[in-house]
Amino acid sequence: MKQLCVLILAVNCFIAVNGQENNLKKNPSFGIHFTGIDFKTAQDLRTKNIATVVREKQWRRAERLNPAITLSYSQGLSQHFDVMTRLTGAFLSYPSRNTTSLNLNDRFYFEADANINLKLLTDNYWVVPYLQAGAGLSKERTNWMAYMPIGAGLQVNLWDGGFLHINTGYRVPVSSRANYSLFHAIGVSFPVAERKQTPPPPPPPPAPEPPKDKDGDGVLDENDMCPDVAGLSALRGCPDSDKDGIADKDDKCPNQAGMARYNGCPVPDTDKDGINDEEDKCVTVAGVARYNGCPIPDSDGDGVNDEEDKCPAVVGVATNAGCPEIKQEVIKKVEFAAKNVFFNTGSYQLQKKSYAPLNEVAKILKDNPTLQLDVEGHTDNAGDAAKNQMLSENRASAVKAYLIAQGVEGTRLTAAGYGPDRPVADNKTAAGKSKNRRVELKLRSY
Repeated sequence: MKQLCVLILAVNCFIAVNGQENNLKKNPSFGIHFTGIDFKTAQDLRTKNIATVVREKQWRRAERLNPAITLSYSQGLSQHFDVMTRLTGAFLSYPSRNTTSLNLNDRFYFEADANINLKLLTDNYWVVPYLQAGAGLSKERTNWMAYMPIGAGLQVNLWDGGFLHINTGYRVPVSSRANYSLFHAIGVSFPVAERKQTPPPPPPPPAPEPPKDKDGDGVLDENDMCPDVAGLSALRGCPDSDKDGIADKDDKCPNQAGMARYNGCPVPDTDKDGINDEEDKCVTVAGVARYNGCPIPDSDGDGVNDEEDKCPAVVGVATNAGCPEIKQEVIKKVEFAAKNVFFNTGSYQLQKKSYAPLNEVAKILKDNPTLQLDVEGHTDNAGDAAKNQMLSENRASAVKAYLIAQGVEGTRLTAAGYGPDRPVADNKTAAGKSKNRRVELKLRSY
């Protein structure tokens, strides 16, 4: 028996009612129900626990049920919610609460309530369980009473929108004279109007003649701008040989990818410098990319461009990296002065006879502001090498300091000592050592 119930439930869950349309609300329906009203079991439930009531089996006694007739009206609000109103009438002895009067004789008893049914399945299924809650009024003799019905039920599909309803509920009194009761009903309901039948679909029209596509490119001839040549749907059936998005029929350079504003041709390069005219700021003169297509500038106009010109703001010559050429007579004067710079032995103290030649060097530098001077100090190899190195550096620095004192900018002068590392004569002779103990003055333009 248990297996049979499970099978029936499973079949109900997966098989919908034949002929029922999906996703429909319930049509307005009227129903009639045979009802039993039980006050005594409801009282037992309040004074005893449920287990005791079940064990005593008094709830099954037919004499506890007061027979009644119920008329109902129901209508779907949605697939899962229905509204149901009920009118119930019976002749019974009503056990009113909170009163000393006892009703020993049967009198006409009347109930009216409105409920919302929450269906756990839609009406497409054979058996639909639902929960119920609402509000109601009842009348016994001259007493009007209010109650709240709650319950559950099963809805079984019959035919043509008809349903069998099996319902049980519990009346909770709201007003003082109302009493607790159980409510059991079984009945049927049928729609007040026939459900509209969906007319059968019309027969399909004859199949149209398939559209033509002569070139087989997937673009129908009626839409194909090039019906005799296979092309691209994006270009309305025309080919694009260079894949630049411009159909060959509109492309002046069909075999070379280009741009629409140049009719399918690439951006031109008038001066042939590899930079197209749209990015070239000197369209008619060949240039380089880092100057936006213009030639490398020559600010001083000496024919040596600024990237190679060590003196870009002063006119010079290419043989001197764009700087002014140093006259030979100036070079000779400086070299002569260098040969007449003397120090005390083992010292970097300039001798007074060095002042005049160094003054001449200072004058040359001040008269030629583009020139710079490197002062180099050298020694022979006699004595400690580290001391010789220090002596050469100090002597070069002494000459630089003297020239600065004569008004030459220090930024135009450098001083370095090389000790005995750069001899110009043999250190084995006194004459050679004398030549190696020297200061060299080297003019430069950069």
